Amino acid sequence: MSVVVIKLVDPATGATARVIPSVGFNCFSFQPVLDGDSVELLWSEAGFESGQGRPTRSGIPILFPFPGRLSGSTLRYGDREVPLVIDPKQGCAIHGFVHSRPWRVIESRPASVTGEFHAATDDVELLKLWPADFRIRVCYELNAGGLDSTLTVDNPGNSPMPFGLGTHGYFRVPLSDNPAGRDECRVIAPVRKFWELQKMFPTGKTLAAEGTKNLAAGIPYGQTQLDDVFTDLQSQHGKIVCHVDDPTNRRRMVLEFDDSFRDCVVFDPPHREAICLEPYTCAPDAYKLQDRGIDAGLRVLGPGERFQAKVSMRLESLA
Repeated sequence: MSVVVIKLVDPATGATARVIPSVGFNCFSFQPVLDGDSVELLWSEAGFESGQGRPTRSGIPILFPFPGRLSGSTLRYGDREVPLVIDPKQGCAIHGFVHSRPWRVIESRPASVTGEFHAATDDVELLKLWPADFRIRVCYELNAGGLDSTLTVDNPGNSPMPFGLGTHGYFRVPLSDNPAGRDECRVIAPVRKFWELQKMFPTGKTLAAEGTKNLAAGIPYGQTQLDDVFTDLQSQHGKIVCHVDDPTNRRRMVLEFDDSFRDCVVFDPPHREAICLEPYTCAPDAYKLQDRGIDAGLRVLGPGERFQAKVSMRLESLA
């Protein structure tokens, strides 16, 4: 299979990014330049650039119209009940539909590219698997040496459109090609609580993020063992700021996202070469939680309505 890779270049800084439209519009490489060095911040499996590997295991998968897991075999919303597509490895529906499907490129410039996925246009069978038609557009843009992702969700139909949105970035640890110092890197996120999980589904109860989950204070990467959904995030002027600090290489990766992302999953892949920091607009299995009267962040767009959010990343020197 021939895979088209779009390469973005920031002429002012030399930063580059690479995107595969045919695999979920995944940005699988971002290389900013710091002190003359080009540093790869995103991790991807060998062969991903040629279309191999699982779409959710490399780069920045886009999770939509639901992030995380959904329980059961069907989803009921309003007067509609739709079957859920069960991932045989996970035993449940997970991460939506768009991360594995081809997107259309609707605008491409040297330092930016915009892609779109519309269920009724790009995979009409999805209209049988979700309560409403949906459309998502993502623009990646290199800006002042950083990478901005603007995510726009539209309701193109005539009925209410429930949704959740997330990104699943794999960020390299450490921030260099030399694995020395990996365990000393620190993962920091402004979280105050996490959802209690049972078989990886939220029970509806939240607990204080303390001890080995105290990411607000920072945890050495060598001590992390996480696959958790954090919530009650502390924002700064409407932004949530997370980072990975690499004291050995004196570098900091900064991930910043709008506070419309109310939850953040933090996950250690088994290969221990990256950390996943995943902003979500809602908790996993939000529909079941909402049915129980628990605010889980489920969003609904009326016909013609729009939701937009931004996720940015950059590399800085560590003071």
